[in-house]
Amino acid sequence: MRDPLSKLIRTIPPSGIRKFFDIVSEMTDAISLGVGEPDFDTPWHIREEGIYSLEQGRTFYTSNAGLKELKVEITRYLKRRQQLVYSPDDVIVTVGGSEAIDIALRAMLDPGDEVLIPQPSYVSYVPCTQLAGGTPVIIELKEENEFRLTADELEEAITDKTKILVLPFPNNPTGAIMERKDLEAIAKVIIEHDLYVISDEIYSELTYSGEHVSIASIPGMQERTILINGFSKAYAMTGWRLGYAVAPSRILEQMVKIHQFAIMCAPTVSQYAAVEALSKGDGEVRKMRESYDQRRRFLLEEFSKMGLDCFTPYGAFYAFPSIKRFGMTSEEFAERLLREQKVAVVPGTAFGACGEGFLRISYAYSIEDLKLALGRIGEFVRTLN
Repeated sequence: MRDPLSKLIRTIPPSGIRKFFDIVSEMTDAISLGVGEPDFDTPWHIREEGIYSLEQGRTFYTSNAGLKELKVEITRYLKRRQQLVYSPDDVIVTVGGSEAIDIALRAMLDPGDEVLIPQPSYVSYVPCTQLAGGTPVIIELKEENEFRLTADELEEAITDKTKILVLPFPNNPTGAIMERKDLEAIAKVIIEHDLYVISDEIYSELTYSGEHVSIASIPGMQERTILINGFSKAYAMTGWRLGYAVAPSRILEQMVKIHQFAIMCAPTVSQYAAVEALSKGDGEVRKMRESYDQRRRFLLEEFSKMGLDCFTPYGAFYAFPSIKRFGMTSEEFAERLLREQKVAVVPGTAFGACGEGFLRISYAYSIEDLKLALGRIGEFVRTLN
């Protein structure tokens, strides 16, 4: 029988995040600090709108690009929060931010085009680039630069085949952010080399040091930027599977075409709920952000007490502590921690080779769970010392 599998797909490894949680699911008394999922329920008024839409029989397809009311609310949100002016025709509603990343790359890449991907970063960028026929080029972010992308690092990575820069900030897994001055510096390089940017801003509402700044707001960048966001993180709507992208019309038209053939449209019930989220959910987002900030500060204080070095994260809900002084790889440390103390974290290498020597720890969990887990981590660290 002939091999049924694509040669390309066989070269792509599975997500490094899942391994430990498959083990955790079969362990008693284990605590996971690895999944990037809010521990809050979706706010009740948003759930109510989803229920009401079902009661009203809104189980039909929407237009391919999404519900008009939702696209209008997305443009209002971007104007209110980022001072960005878009038309509803510039918006596509997708099945999570992940689909938006995928179809943006597929719409823009020809075989051999290079995509610059700063790492450590979200696990999907490299495989989505490969599946779209592009060539991923890794830029290794440095702890001494607070895991921010610098103009010099960007300039050094550019070749005559470079087409797209992925900008993954606020960053998963490091919690790093980019401030306006950082974005202005790299925008000059992007414009000079005639590049495009896929700006993944799914954690934009979870910024703890000032307000999030989108690179699309830098002069000359809106026409070069595919801005991606969604509802999973800020509104605790992971299971609703809803995201969106805004982009220049030439690019958006092709993204809609791919979405049309592969997906048809995002879930209708989720879209109606998202209208409610954007129009009336700012208060809940603020409360959840304040709670995450409290947990972030608690986590950093506990790391300090146990002598665990950790860069201060200013966005998302992850910390990225260094375990280099223990003389173990990230995977060895994570495996021993899980086996000996029943706490699951993610090795930094799941987010790129330059994540070696670090762990991703999510603080999207209750203070009670964090206290229990950090007590166990502290005990583990004491045995190593």
